[in-house]
Amino acid sequence: CGNPLYSAKAKFDSGCGWPAFDKTYAGALKTNVDRSFGSVRTEIVCARCGGHLGHVFSGEGFTQTNERHCVNSLSIKFVEEDLQGAPPESKVT
Repeated sequence: CGNPLYSAKAKFDSGCGWPAFDKTYAGALKTNVDRSFGSVRTEIVCARCGGHLGHVFSGEGFTQTNERHCVNSLSIKFVEEDLQGAPPESKVT
């Protein structure tokens, strides 16, 4: 839907093969409990349109925020320029 979700500064290489981010623009995401596949995970969805983005994992120690947003690459579009007037970035959990 074009909702700004992440800055390029929040992206990092987690080694999982999926785009990974450690923080999001404040208010850009919502979370749901995902109990599929016999486990409990935190699903992340777009706060504007509700589209599934992926999952967020905590406690792995990759970055200072201690969050890894594992995002489906088809759900995001990279934009080179900085977002003017962007909201602050924060953890989602």
